[in-house]
Amino acid sequence: MKYLVLLMVVFTLSCQGQAEKTMQHSTENKAQPILIVYVSRTNNTRAVAQMIQKKTGGNMTAIELQDPYPENYQKIVAQVAEENEAGFLPPLQTKINNLDHYDTVFIGFPTWGMQLPPPIKSFLTEYNLSGKTILPFNTNAGYGLGSSIRTINELCPNSKILEAFSVEGGIERDGILFVMEGEKAAQVEEKLDDWLARIDF
Repeated sequence: MKYLVLLMVVFTLSCQGQAEKTMQHSTENKAQPILIVYVSRTNNTRAVAQMIQKKTGGNMTAIELQDPYPENYQKIVAQVAEENEAGFLPPLQTKINNLDHYDTVFIGFPTWGMQLPPPIKSFLTEYNLSGKTILPFNTNAGYGLGSSIRTINELCPNSKILEAFSVEGGIERDGILFVMEGEKAAQVEEKLDDWLARIDF
C-alpha cells in the first residue's frame, strides 16, 4: 500500500512537471518577436538599445549606410542638412531579410537638426512596417525629439506607434561624446523601466 501511494505521488509530480513545461513552452511561443534597430554616431543610442535588448530579449541591428557619414562633426551637420532639404534618402548597407518575423520594432535614433536622421527615414521607406508596433527611442543634446515622431507617423501610417522614450545624451558639438556609463547609465536604465511599464510592455 505504501508503495502504491508513493507511485501515485511520483506520478502526480511528474504530471505537474510536464504541465509546467508545456505552459512555459506555450508562453515562450506567444512572446512577441522583437527587433531593435538603431542609428548611433557616438554610441549613446547604441547603449540605450543594448539596455532595451537586455530587458526585452529582442534582436538588435545597427542601421549602417553604404557610404558612411564623415567623421568631422561640421561636415556631417552640413551633409545631413543638405539631405533633409533635398529629401535625399541615403542607401543602406544594412539588410533585414526576416522583417515579417517581427511584431514589434524598437527604433532608436539621435536627434539631428531637430529632425529624424536620414538613415532612419531610409529604413522606414525601404521596409514596410504596416501592422507592426513601433516603439521609438531617442537620445539628444537637450533639445528633445524635434519633428521626429511626426515623421515616423507620416512614414508608417498603418503601424501602431507608441509613446517615445527620449533622454539627453552627449553633445557632440561641444566635444561631449559617450556619456551612457556609470551613474548616467543607471539613471537612464531606471527611466527605461518606467517607460516600458507606462506603455505596458
